[in-house]
Amino acid sequence: MATFITLINFTDQGIRNVKKSPRRAEQFRGLAENLGVSVKDIYWTVGSFDVVAIVEGSDEQVTAALLTLGELGNVRTQTLRAYSGDEISRIIETMP
Repeated sequence: MATFITLINFTDQGIRNVKKSPRRAEQFRGLAENLGVSVKDIYWTVGSFDVVAIVEGSDEQVTAALLTLGELGNVRTQTLRAYSGDEISRIIETMP
């Protein structure tokens, strides 16, 4: 399974309903699980992003989960593929 770090910002709708964000996060966990995505953790943050989520799954599964999340209108996401030390070492070993 691939690991992804998702950087999340509330939309105007999402910040108006910020008190519901912990419940929405739990709903996202259930949605993601139904799509075969494992939500490793979710953090509310201060700074450029409002929330950071760490998820694992295939590209297609994670994309479907995040598109479904975005469709609800409370957040916008930016997602980064993340590699562990072992994974990046294997990738580097394939370089000429």
